[in-house]
Amino acid sequence: MGSARSASRVVLQLPAGWGARTQTLTLGGSTDGITFTTLKSSAAHTFDPSTRNTVTLTFPAATQRYFRVTITANSGWPAGQVSEFQIWTS
Repeated sequence: MGSARSASRVVLQLPAGWGARTQTLTLGGSTDGITFTTLKSSAAHTFDPSTRNTVTLTFPAATQRYFRVTITANSGWPAGQVSEFQIWTS
C-alpha cells in the first residue's frame, strides 16, 4: 500500500473454475518492507469452488504498509497459488 494503514482482513482468491485444494498459509505484515511480523500463523486453508475459491484471513487490526503471504504446502499443485490478494482496511 502507499502508506501504512490499519487492516484486519485479507481475502485470497483463485480462479473460480479451478478444483478444490488446501494450502498452508502464513500472513505477515511490515511497516518498512524488511522486518515482517506474523499477523496470522501458519494454518491449512481450503479453496473450494463452491465458495468461489475464496479464503478470508482475519486478524487483530494492525497498521502495516506491506503484507506478505507465505505458502508452504498445496494439495493441488507443487507450488503456491493465489490470483487475487485483497487487503481490507479497518
